[in-house]
Amino acid sequence: MRKKKLTPFGVLVKKRLLDLEMTQVELAQAVGTSKNYLSLILYGERTGDKYLPRIIRELQLAEKNSRERRPRRSVW
Repeated sequence: MRKKKLTPFGVLVKKRLLDLEMTQVELAQAVGTSKNYLSLILYGERTGDKYLPRIIRELQLAEKNSRERRPRRSVW
């Protein structure tokens, strides 16, 4: 049996959960789904279209990524 692999979004979510010291169970409760369904989303077995905006908002991923992607000002 092959081991499941997280999607790139799943990796991002897991890292952010660590940053926030939050569990996957807490995230699932906050977005209104079960821990099992959240896991299916993170591993790409379900699209999770209904929950993606809630996950992004709860983990503040849009704000975090926009700050990281801002171009740096030139020192010249």
